[in-house]
Amino acid sequence: MRPPPSTAGAVSLSKQQLLRIRRCIPPVWRNAAPAQEPPPPASSFSPASSLSSILYSCTAHRALRPGEQVHARAVALGLGAHPSVLPKLASFYIALGDLPAARAAVERAAGKARAFPWNLLIWSYADDGRWKDVILAYNRMIALGVGADRFTYPSVLRSCGELREVTVGRKINHRIRRSRHDLDMYVWNALVGMYVKCGELGDAQRVFDEMSVRDVVSWNTMVSGYASAGMWGKAFELLQRVPGANVVTWNAVAAGNLKAGNYDEVIRLLSQMRNGHGPGVDSVSLLIGLKACGKSGYLRIGRELHGVAVRLYFDRLECVVNSLVTLYSRCGMMSCAELLFRMCSVRSVAAWNSLLAGFAFMDQVEEASLLFREMIGSGVCPNDVTVLTMLSLVARFGHLCHGREMHCYILRHGLGGSRLLHNSLVDMYSKSSRMRASRIIFDQMEYRDRHAYTSLILGYGMQREGSVSLKLFDEMIANSIEPDHVTMVAVLSACSHSGLVTQGQLLFAKMYAVFGTAPRVEHFSCMVDLYCREGLLKMAEEMIDKMPFQPTAAMLATLVEACLIHGNTDIGEQAAKKLLAMKTNNPGHYKLISNMYISAKCWPELAKVRSLMSMMELTMIPSHSLLESYHDVCLLEQGDFFNHGAHCYLSDRITDTDSSSCEEVKCSEGFGG
Repeated sequence: MRPPPSTAGAVSLSKQQLLRIRRCIPPVWRNAAPAQEPPPPASSFSPASSLSSILYSCTAHRALRPGEQVHARAVALGLGAHPSVLPKLASFYIALGDLPAARAAVERAAGKARAFPWNLLIWSYADDGRWKDVILAYNRMIALGVGADRFTYPSVLRSCGELREVTVGRKINHRIRRSRHDLDMYVWNALVGMYVKCGELGDAQRVFDEMSVRDVVSWNTMVSGYASAGMWGKAFELLQRVPGANVVTWNAVAAGNLKAGNYDEVIRLLSQMRNGHGPGVDSVSLLIGLKACGKSGYLRIGRELHGVAVRLYFDRLECVVNSLVTLYSRCGMMSCAELLFRMCSVRSVAAWNSLLAGFAFMDQVEEASLLFREMIGSGVCPNDVTVLTMLSLVARFGHLCHGREMHCYILRHGLGGSRLLHNSLVDMYSKSSRMRASRIIFDQMEYRDRHAYTSLILGYGMQREGSVSLKLFDEMIANSIEPDHVTMVAVLSACSHSGLVTQGQLLFAKMYAVFGTAPRVEHFSCMVDLYCREGLLKMAEEMIDKMPFQPTAAMLATLVEACLIHGNTDIGEQAAKKLLAMKTNNPGHYKLISNMYISAKCWPELAKVRSLMSMMELTMIPSHSLLESYHDVCLLEQGDFFNHGAHCYLSDRITDTDSSSCEEVKCSEGFGG
């Protein structure tokens, strides 16, 4: 075995040899610091990073129990507020939907936390639409001394806009300016959007003008804000200034005009969008245009838009097809609407509802009923909109058998939880004179609103139970439910039917003084009807002369008929002259005036009336009503005149009629029992 080499030679080097070796070493090496022994490698174990990794895994697997154990361990180690642990804790509880636990974990860190965990909490509240909690979390964050950043403010400002909390929004605006976060584009846009939603367009314009750089969101927000407020001049002026305005901006202005009922303006905007200088149209533009054409009855323009939809392949979209069905049905072309519906390969509930609403708009009760049965037979489950459409149609025409079928369907399928459905059932039974069934549904309602009270008040009024209607009205006021103009028409009509003159006068006087509702033509018509029923013809004439509106033909006809019954030719002749001056196309008005002149033996005036009818080529059309009994539907011919649009006093028999027809007067009789 070879012995190890000896190290004695290293010590026996001569001085000259050492100098020679030194000359060979570079000067940089000789001036360097003496070599030190490297420190031992740091330990790779870090409690904060380990807890953070475990929490990430628990969040991904939705593991509640292990995550809570990790949370407890972090608190025990004093790492609950660690920058890498706290965000993972907040994300863990947010992913599990436990926002109170997430908020408790973030608040426990007090002022040690940064803005990011609070932002996670605020974003979660905003995603759930819990706008009040967003503002509360923001206030708590500021109170604990945590500074908000540019990612905090957009969600908080949106919450202020949704809640219309402009005061809180202004305070945040001042804080943003002090913290210089106003230089961020998202914060600027959030401020503009907050002021627009709160209706403070002046402040929105001021912030908009202060922006050094604007994007498409900034322009769209301002344009849609002016459009929603009905300031079309400012909206269109701003629209012309938008650099390269896209179709979204134009759609915002068109949608605002549609909401305000400016259908001609919608058509004009769509025309500009389609020309060479406009941005073109998309599916949203076509939807807006089709709705405007349907509401205004512009069939020709609607057909043009239908052609545009076909060329752009938008006719395959379900929403476009439904809008086309609505357009054709509102324009009276149910055959085209049904053809489009039948051509759909897949028919959703919305498609069925569109055609059903078309039949309802055209007052085709039987067709709507058959379509509803076909819908159920096709395996499509009707929703609340379907049932509400059928109930409103049944109530309008008094088809009690169909109404009972709908009621049974609601009970069988558990759809009775909606307040709208309850209101529709109360209205349907009230208009069908089934007050007992209407009252039972009303008493079963957990929350009774103004619409339910109005339907019941009107129903009892039609049954000449005005005292019950007045008790319901007082109960409504006692429950802090403010009446509107429709409720006042119902209660005044109830007083008219029951001859409650004093109560009617008091309610009419309270309308504006107590309830803040300005009287309309309908309310004056109810008062004229009330006076005419009780023979107070002079008071009725004074009411017509003093009201700030032009009297309607129905109102004058009511007065003429009352004068005919009570034999007051003087007042009746004055009302007849005003009625003849209107030159209405209703033959019943001329027959009523003729009967009054025959009763007063005023033959020259009678000849003038009949000559006028001959010149206008008017012929008497016998009115009729459908009276539905328990067993059958029978047609009743009515030889007498029924005043449409108001309650008419005639032969101790009062009925309500449909004011939508001026040529043929239809009387909707009550159902017995």
